[in-house]
Amino acid sequence: MLYAIIAEDSPDSQERRKQARPAHMKRMEELLDAGRVILAGPFPAIDSPDPGPAGVSGSLIVAEFDSLEDARAWIDDDPYVTTGVFETVSVKPFNMVLP
Repeated sequence: MLYAIIAEDSPDSQERRKQARPAHMKRMEELLDAGRVILAGPFPAIDSPDPGPAGVSGSLIVAEFDSLEDARAWIDDDPYVTTGVFETVSVKPFNMVLP
């Protein structure tokens, strides 16, 4: 089943995000290579595809997992969680209607 992982960044976490990004992206690439990622990316902190110094305010991942518990366990081990980049994380079952 698909799950939406919606995360909001902690205040002043841009430097931690930058440092944790390589390890986070390695995990994302493993999930992608397994054919489980539908979409993923950050929320720009301002209304721009390139937020520059404003940075990002969180992230969205829609991916396939065997269960809600597996999705939660996967994100709980992510470097953005373990280093405190994400302040809050919500994991919800997701039914894709389009495309």
